[in-house]
Formats: sequence, structure tokens, C-alpha cells
Amino acid sequence: MSATAGAMALLPAASAQAQSVRNLPDFTDLVEQVGPSVVNIRTLERVSQRPGAGNMDEEMQEFFRRFFGQPLPGMPRQAPQPNRPQNEEPQARGLGSGFVLTADGFIMTNAHVIDGADEVIVTLTDKREFKAKIIGADKRTDVAVVKIEASGLPAVKTGDLNRLRVGEWVMAIGSPFGLENTVTAGIVSAKQRDTGEYLPFIQTDVAINPGNSGGPLINMRGEVVGINSQIYSRSGGFMGISFAIPIDEALRVSEQLRTSGRVTRGRIGVQIGPVTKDVAESIGLGRAQGALVGAVEAGSPGDKAGLEAGDIITKFDGKPIERSGDLPRLVGNTKPGTRSTMTVFRRGTAREMPITIGEFEAEAPVARRAPEPQEKPRSSAAGQALGLAVSELTDAQKRELKVRGGVKVDAATEAAARAGLREGDVILAIANAEVASVKEFEAAIAKVDRSKPVNVLFRRGEWAQYALIRPAAR
Repeated sequence: MSATAGAMALLPAASAQAQSVRNLPDFTDLVEQVGPSVVNIRTLERVSQRPGAGNMDEEMQEFFRRFFGQPLPGMPRQAPQPNRPQNEEPQARGLGSGFVLTADGFIMTNAHVIDGADEVIVTLTDKREFKAKIIGADKRTDVAVVKIEASGLPAVKTGDLNRLRVGEWVMAIGSPFGLENTVTAGIVSAKQRDTGEYLPFIQTDVAINPGNSGGPLINMRGEVVGINSQIYSRSGGFMGISFAIPIDEALRVSEQLRTSGRVTRGRIGVQIGPVTKDVAESIGLGRAQGALVGAVEAGSPGDKAGLEAGDIITKFDGKPIERSGDLPRLVGNTKPGTRSTMTVFRRGTAREMPITIGEFEAEAPVARRAPEPQEKPRSSAAGQALGLAVSELTDAQKRELKVRGGVKVDAATEAAARAGLREGDVILAIANAEVASVKEFEAAIAKVDRSKPVNVLFRRGEWAQYALIRPAAR
């Protein structure tokens, strides 16, 4: 083969390689576009120390505080001691990142970045430094807003979370370990990752390390889609899994912080848990969805609306509750005083229930009272097929538990024990039939199909839950 022919034969392969290179993502324009909007945040605090106590470097402070929740081992803070000279100069506390939200100086970051800080110093990419004022911080979402006295700043553009797709490329800019304007990239690994009470996080494989916190997560259109906040790690360093706060949630919080300096959330005063597939099928719900009400606070909006332990909330204001974590987010984002509607599944039937939303900060959970000693009631032999021996509740017990009826478990063996029931539990319903007395318990047991699992709604302490008893066939 001639040299010319050989060169021509290589052309298709070279062309394919060049095409492959052209198809790889190029972040250079994005860095130039968004980079000037990313800031470095340094926090200081006034710490009274004895002379010679020594200071940790900023990066290690941030590392141990964020990822271990404690100061560097062997170097605890020194409490002020009388009659000894104290150093009141501001000491370096930690490092983080942030980004310009508005051209007039509002900057968004993480709440944990500025937590406990006496001074916040913001450094722009052009090396200008500003002392920032803390506008507000919300620990529940880990969002904070600070303000610097500047104008004409390059504000970021924010993206639409509905357009964000799993598998698409994203980029982060921040200051890991104090290395300013460090760029890392990866893909969106998952959306709606439930790792927090109020936030469905964006999961990525973008390298995030101490100091990246508060920096932007950017899509290929140069739009901020999240705030880098957390990592999953067994070592304290990046292990391929990082989490970002969705920008739509962060903006909702920031608007309230800028308006009033605090975040107001709705609440309904219930404790909730997940609905398992087995429970959903056994009670006739069909599929695992909704939030299982485990307890209702006395006098709370949920109590006034008529919610009961064992109810399953499947919709809130028409929005489906796919997972239990959806409910606190929807309720929390509802303005207190709003008249809302819930769809509640109770003992085989769905019903609409109106409810007036309360304010989270305004109401506190009712303190638990220790149960008073009660005379042991007469035991019943009913339910032996399920491994249960029960007895009537006394009037005093009903008042204590705030229930209209039910039966007390005196013994749980065999099938009941395997299902997790134990002495002292209070059975409220069997196979979707409410049980108010031993007589009703026996009637419900008589109708049980022992070839199928039996759902039992029971209460333990202040928490109601379901159990599935699988009795032995006749």
C-alpha cells in the first residue's frame, strides 16, 4: 500500500476521533461567564484565648466543623479565665463560597458557612474585599444571604429545575481548602434525593470539598441550578457523592430572608412516617404512597381538623404525597393562616379534610407526661390465633392516651411477636375495623382471613403505626 493510500485509510479514524473530541463538553466559556459571580467567604469570630493557645489554620477548622461537627481533636476552645490577659482580636474561623444574587450586593451562601461568625469577609474575583452584613440564615434549608456595599456586580442567572435532567453535565466553582475559583465538573446523579426534612437535594458526582460549601452548581447554559452544600463521605473528603440545594427552594428562602430576615413556615402538628408496600396493600391503599400519621399534637391544626393516628395523608392542596418527606415540604411552604385541604385515607376510605395551617415557630410540641401506674385490667384470651392476649383500657388510660377506645396488649407471642407487637401496646384497629373494646376486638378477629396477613393499627407511647400479622393457616 502506498503512503498516500495509507494516509487516506487513516482519515476516517482521525475524523471520528476529532468528532468525539468535539462532542465532549467544553466548560471554558461557562467559567468566563459565571466565574466573576462566584465569591470567597471568610468568617471571623472574637475568641477569648490565653496567650500562646495557638490557632488552627482556616482550612482545617472548616474541615472538622463541617464534616465531623467538632473542633480539631486536642485543641478545644479555651474559656475565658479571670485575672488572665485575653486576646480579643478576631480569629479566623472558616472558609466557604458564595455567589452574587443581585447586582447591588446580595450574596447567597450556606447557613453553616456563616454560622457563629462575628465578621464575614467577602472577596471578589478582582481581589476586592468587603465586610458583609448577615441579612439572614435558615438552618433548616442551610441557606443564608449576606450583603456587601457594592454596585454593578455580575449577578448569576438562575435555571429551571424542571429542565434539569439526570445524566446532564454540571459544573461547580468554589474555594475548596481555600483554593479560590476552583472549577470541578460532573453529571447529575439523581434528583429529589431525600436527605433532609425540607429539601429534596440534587445529587451529583462533582468534586466538592471543604470550602466549596455555598458555591453554585451550574448547568451547561450557564445557569445556577443549585447551591453545593453536603457530601457523603466516610473519610471527610470527597468520595464521588455530593448534594446541592435546588435553586428554586433556595430562592424561596432567600426572598423571605431579604424581606424579613427570617423564614416563616407552616405546620399542622403531626408526626409522620413512611407507608410500606405491604401495609398499603393490606389496608386497601393500593400502592405505597402518602404520609402515615403516627401522632397528633393536642390543640394543633391537625388535631382541630380531625386528624387521627393511623391516617394516611395522600394529597395536600391537590398535590400528591408520593413519599412521607413531601408533606413537611408542602406544608412548610404554605403561609400560616392559609385554609388548605388534605386527602386522608382512613380505614379503607378516602376523605377530604379542610385544615387551617399554623405557624411553625409559634407552636411547640406538647410535653410528654409519664404514664401513671394503673391497676392491671382483666386479661382476655381472644386473639390466640394471632398470638395476642388483650384487655380493656380503663377510663384513666383512655384519658392518658387521648383515645376513644382500643384494647391493651397483655401478651404478644408467635405471629404477633414476629410482627413486632409487644406487651403494653394499644390496638386501635384490626383489618381496617376500629376496635373500641375487647368485644369488638373478638368480633374483628372472627372475621379475619387467616390465609392472608392481617393489618393492625396500634399505638406505642405517643406513636401510632401499622403491623402485619401473618397467622398460621387453619
